[in-house]
Amino acid sequence: MLISSASLWLAETNTYVVAKERGGLAVVIDAPPDDQAIIDLLASHQLTPVALLLTHGHVDHAGGAGPVARRTEAVVYVHPSDDFLTLRLQDQLRGLFGATPPGDWEPPSVRTDLVDGEVLSLADIDLEVRHTPGHTPGHCCFYVENEGVLFSGDQLFARSVGRTDLPGGDWNTLLDSMKRRVLDLDDDVRVLPGHGPETTIGLERRHNPFLRDL
Repeated sequence: MLISSASLWLAETNTYVVAKERGGLAVVIDAPPDDQAIIDLLASHQLTPVALLLTHGHVDHAGGAGPVARRTEAVVYVHPSDDFLTLRLQDQLRGLFGATPPGDWEPPSVRTDLVDGEVLSLADIDLEVRHTPGHTPGHCCFYVENEGVLFSGDQLFARSVGRTDLPGGDWNTLLDSMKRRVLDLDDDVRVLPGHGPETTIGLERRHNPFLRDL
C-alpha cells in the first residue's frame, strides 16, 4: 500500500494520500485549507482521488475539503456530529486564526456520513471507521487492518493526545474513546496522526503520559 503525506498550512496538518499503487485510485485523509498542495501531492503519484475522509470538522483538517472535492469530484466523508463545525469553516478560520476566507471558499456541498464500525471499501482499500469523540463530538479514526495502520487524526499523537478545550471537546469522553477504540489495537499498529511524527500503539501505551491511567 502506498501512503504519502505532507504537512500543510499554518497548523502543519498531516494530509495523507493512500492508494494500492502509484497511478491508480486514492483516498485522501484530511484536507487543510491548501487545496493546491493536496492536488500536487496526488499528481506527484499520478493518483485520482475517489474519496476524502475527514477525521473531524476543525478547519485545519476540513478547510480544504470543499475546494478539493469540487476540483476532483471526490466524495467527502465526515461524521454528522461535527456538522456544527464542518458547516461553519469560515467562522473557525476567523475565530481561531484571525484570517478572512476567500469569497468562494465554502464547505463541501455534499457529504456522506461516517458510521462507527463501518468498513469503507474505497480505492480497493478497506478502512474501518472508529468513532472516537472527545476532541470533537464527531471525531473518527480510520483503521486499515490488513496493513496494521491507524490514521488517528487529533485523537492520538506521539506522546500526546488531542486537546479538549475547544467547542464540543470533552476530556473524559476522549479518554473513554481512547480506551475502547484505540488502545484495543495491537502494540505494533502504526499510528499516523494529524500532526507530528508517526508512532505505534505500543510506544504510546508505554510512554504517553496522558495514557498512564488507562
